[in-house]
Amino acid sequence: MHAWQVQDAKARFSELLRSAAKDGPQAITVRGRTTAVVVSQDEYERLKGRKPSLVEFLRASPLVGADLDIERDRSLPRDVEL
Repeated sequence: MHAWQVQDAKARFSELLRSAAKDGPQAITVRGRTTAVVVSQDEYERLKGRKPSLVEFLRASPLVGADLDIERDRSLPRDVEL
């Protein structure tokens, strides 16, 4: 990822946008720290994409229908002094 100082990003904004579309995400730094990242519209849509609901996620699990044979521990709880 290429890093741009904020003053360079402002002065060469068109180049920054072309680089984001062609080369991938572009970091913008202020005082040496990355404060923003410019990404192409395609990359943004991919990242933002629809996330499955928890139910859809669990139904897509490779363990659906597997017989796991899980038993509950029926031992008595330990004594605790309060």
